[in-house]
Formats: sequence, C-alpha cells, structure tokens
Amino acid sequence: MSGDFAPTNLTNHFLIAMPGLQDEVFSRSVVYICEHNERGALGLVINKPCEINMKSLFDKVDLPLRREDLSKEPVFQGGPVQTDRGFVLHEHDVTGDDNSAASVFASTLTIPGGLEMTTSKDVLEALSNGAGPRRVLVSLGYAAWGEGQLESELSDNSWLTVAASASIIFDTPVAQRYDGALRLLGFESWMLAPEAGRA
Repeated sequence: MSGDFAPTNLTNHFLIAMPGLQDEVFSRSVVYICEHNERGALGLVINKPCEINMKSLFDKVDLPLRREDLSKEPVFQGGPVQTDRGFVLHEHDVTGDDNSAASVFASTLTIPGGLEMTTSKDVLEALSNGAGPRRVLVSLGYAAWGEGQLESELSDNSWLTVAASASIIFDTPVAQRYDGALRLLGFESWMLAPEAGRA
C-alpha cells in the first residue's frame, strides 16, 4: 500500500479546528471548504466576525444597503489570505423564471452540492438594491492550503471534517457555530482532548 494520502475531496464540508490547534486565525474555527482538489484547498472561516458589520462595509464601498435584514449582520474574517478583498458565500440566486443553474454574477464559484462564492462587486450591488441572494455571509480574506497541505494537517489531527450544513452557516448564531458543527458529528466540545493523542 502506498504511503501517499488517499484522495479526499472535502468540497462542501466543514473543517472544525481541534482544541490543540492554537493558531490565532484558526483556533476554534469552522471553515467552509469551497474548493478542494489535487492543487490544494480554499475555504472561508464562518465563525470569526470582524469588528465591522454589513452596513459599515457597504458604506466603505460607497453603496447604500437596502436590505434591512443584513445591515447589522457581521462581516467575517474569512482567513489570512487577501484580507482586503471581499468574498460572498451565498445560496444560488434564482432571478427570473427559467430557474437556470448558471450564476447571475460575474465571478462566481459554484460549489458542487453546496453554495456559491462570489468575488465580483455585482453581488454587492444586487444586495445594495434590495435584491440578491436571500442568505449571504460576507468575509474579508480566505483560507488556502497548497498541494497536500490540508491532507497533512488532517493526518496530524488538526481538524475534524463533516459534510457542511447551510443552517450552521446562515441560521446558527455565530457563537454557537463551532459547537453546532461538532454536533453534526455527534460530539460536544468537552469531549475533545486538548492535545491530539497518539496511540
């Protein structure tokens, strides 16, 4: 049997930080994986809010925000890469009657079996006009792993993985998302040893 890692595709999964992961960015984090392939992985931390809310962000980009439901929602620290850039995680926005699968925004990654991530300003413009996807999570920055890096971290017991749930991302209060993601695996946080053990 080869020593190489078995190919694993964690697209549309959560990474849940183990207690031993003390990195400032990733400690007690839940990361939604938007893309994972042989070249690496890309995801957004969904439970670390920034100090600004959506209304403040829209003010910064000179757009009004005509979605009262979003004005007080936090903007998230999506990860340590490109922290000056916005990433919008959202449900598929069906506008019109054709129900087509193609995204209505210019720069959108459609996540198989999951959500969409848009990096173009047109999604913000749609929200500004009172339209756009019903449920959104906006982050500044993203998390990225190079080829084999995430697999190595998984073998070091840095992360637990579980199929993602949109309700954790959009419906669960921020402070409860870590425990909510663990419950998808049948765990409570007190059950996890602070140090990754070796048998």
